[in-house]
Amino acid sequence: MKRKVMAVTLASVLILLLCIGIGSVSVSPMDGLNIILSKLFKVPLSESIAPTNVSIFWDIRMPRALTAFLVGAALSVSGAIMQALLQNPLASSYTMGVSAGASLGAAFVIITGITGTIFGMFLLPVCGFASGLLTVLLVLAFSVKIDRNMHNHTIILFGMVFSLFVNAILTLVSTLSGEHMQRLILWQLGSFSGRRWIHVLVLFICLVLGVIGTMMYHRELDIMSFGQEQAMSMGVEVGRSKIVLLLLSSFLTGAAVCFSGIIGFVDLTVPHIVRRIFGARHVFVIPMSMVLGGAFMALSDMAARTVLAPREIPVGAVTALVGAPFFVWVYFHDRKQSGR
Repeated sequence: MKRKVMAVTLASVLILLLCIGIGSVSVSPMDGLNIILSKLFKVPLSESIAPTNVSIFWDIRMPRALTAFLVGAALSVSGAIMQALLQNPLASSYTMGVSAGASLGAAFVIITGITGTIFGMFLLPVCGFASGLLTVLLVLAFSVKIDRNMHNHTIILFGMVFSLFVNAILTLVSTLSGEHMQRLILWQLGSFSGRRWIHVLVLFICLVLGVIGTMMYHRELDIMSFGQEQAMSMGVEVGRSKIVLLLLSSFLTGAAVCFSGIIGFVDLTVPHIVRRIFGARHVFVIPMSMVLGGAFMALSDMAARTVLAPREIPVGAVTALVGAPFFVWVYFHDRKQSGR
């Protein structure tokens, strides 16, 4: 198992370095390593590296690739939590209405044009995150009101209802504000264009807090993945654990969505791959979902900006094109193996 962990981690780091170096101006891995060491540890920079390449690599490519990596990591961990918690391979935080709520909050900022505030560049992500989290809290509040034991089907049902309702409001708002429709659509398809080091820092802090909080509940996730009744019989406080884990999952998704827009399929496909490689124990599933999810998102972003360069494809379209066929294959492969 240790060899698998080391191999996957090393491969993910190499993929990240490759994604940073490839673009309209290529930077070799050795030159990239030299630039990183020069910036971090004041190692002398090779004379063969042009100053423009240093600026492109360090100020543009690296923050963008790291943001993509962190977003992919957060979404994948969130998906792993939801699939275990709700015992549903199709579950994700998007099922809980996080993406719909974040989209509505972002739409409010875009349409009203409120930009001259103390939040500055963070006004859009702050509003997106707050509205996404509010949607989840409303889902949980209604679920508890109807079903005090918070059974999985109740949570999924109310999550889908709220998601559809908020999406309907978003469609209405977009229709009534036609001049902003293109920007709203592009935001909902996802992009990492223009990301800077401050975005990397904020996302890194959110990811660390979310993953540490989740790892504290890895045993509860293992037990609850076998069923709510069995978890209760083994002494797990199902209600409290479920609320905490749902909020952690929504926190990770909200942090990712508010900086990148809506990007689907990463949280569905990556946890399945991780479970095939490392098994079902969440002490491995959570950190490995983080690593593989980050690598997958970094690759998707590289494809989005290079395949049709100088035009850029929305990264959400790339993840859907790759993720949807793969998930269909996984689903039918599992059914074939189980003999259904």
